[in-house]
Amino acid sequence: MHRFAKITAAALLTAACAAPALAAPETYAVDSTHSFPSFSYSHFGLSQQISKFDKTTGTVTLDKEAKTGAVDVTIDMTTVDTGFDVFNGHIQGEDFLDTAKYPTATFKSTHVTFEGDKPVSIDGNLTIKGVTKPVTLKVTHFVAKPHPMLKKDAIGANASTTIKRSEFNAGKYAPNVGDDVTITVSLEAVKK
Repeated sequence: MHRFAKITAAALLTAACAAPALAAPETYAVDSTHSFPSFSYSHFGLSQQISKFDKTTGTVTLDKEAKTGAVDVTIDMTTVDTGFDVFNGHIQGEDFLDTAKYPTATFKSTHVTFEGDKPVSIDGNLTIKGVTKPVTLKVTHFVAKPHPMLKKDAIGANASTTIKRSEFNAGKYAPNVGDDVTITVSLEAVKK
């Protein structure tokens, strides 16, 4: 019996040493200079208006082996860029973004769905003006590769979702100015 215990212990030790090491989750810092959330909406049915935010920070965690991930992003709402300074101030007013009271918006993922090696959707909670609602970002592009200039691992993605701005207490002039707002995120992040 004693000999059997030694053989069993040796077999378990050998199997443990032979097992492949599991990859650990990797964390990437959002590159603010190459990450731009934008939003678009119908303006009186005449045109689709597009604006963006110039400062976004956060992290993306990715475990390629386990096919899991997490996204935690903060958007500086005071950096809204409509293309016109006067309109930037208008959008930051109480009726819309109310940046004096709510200077940031956040997105925190709750689940990332993969197909093969790539994420295809990200469920999470979007907070705008202190209101938090669940949203699903559809990932339309994803790549993970070494950054050619920084010589570090990097990821890039494009994703979008559509919300009703009235649900975030920003519904003035709806429905004449569209209540449906499409948020599109072009994001790059570099491994920490």
